[in-house]
Amino acid sequence: MSSHRLLLVEDDRSISEMVGPYLEKEGFDLKYAYDGLEAERLFNEAKPGFDLIILDLMLPHRSGMEVLQTIRARSLVPVLILSAKDGDVDKALGLGFGADDYLSKPFSLIELTARIKAAIRRANYTAQPAEEEAHDHRIILGGLVVDMETYEVEREGEPIKLTSKEFGILKLLVTHPGKVFTKAQIYASVWNDHYYGDENIINVHMRRLREKLEVDPSAPRYIKTLWGIGYKLEAEPV
Repeated sequence: MSSHRLLLVEDDRSISEMVGPYLEKEGFDLKYAYDGLEAERLFNEAKPGFDLIILDLMLPHRSGMEVLQTIRARSLVPVLILSAKDGDVDKALGLGFGADDYLSKPFSLIELTARIKAAIRRANYTAQPAEEEAHDHRIILGGLVVDMETYEVEREGEPIKLTSKEFGILKLLVTHPGKVFTKAQIYASVWNDHYYGDENIINVHMRRLREKLEVDPSAPRYIKTLWGIGYKLEAEPV
């Protein structure tokens, strides 16, 4: 049985009363918050911290987006978004807010459980340092400098702030310049999970990554799209 600690932030008590007992039967230890301020209080007081946070974006008192910003200012704990609005999901996954995954309402409890377990597994996996990166941890490609050890990125000498998933995508591409990756391959590598054909999560991250890396995202210098196939990083950006 799992002993992972979850924080469920959902103002709709009927959803909490459906989701919570189901996850507890799956072996998770749950805390509940019904508004944004309560969520932040429980997050700040938790010792030890949570292993994953399930966060609804439509909350009273303080929005889910604000709660997510508070969480990301202090922690890289996996955050799984629940939302009925695709626009909010887009913002949560990109724009530096740094959510890890999302489910659209209504959702299946079986899928929710699978997403939770996958997110926790990914977090534990990415926490392990890769030995092969220890020797040569800086990659320079055109005007990009990517430091695999400090997770810092510079474009033409200017620092760029990336989310963990954006950095994971960039790392995959810069360590294999010129190689084409399908969306399924990117998801499997960066999310460390099976790809279920949901293109939105990849599209959002790639768009945000381009907006940060490219001087003109509409005419990308680094990340190229091969329509119907996938993406690659130009081996020699001009």
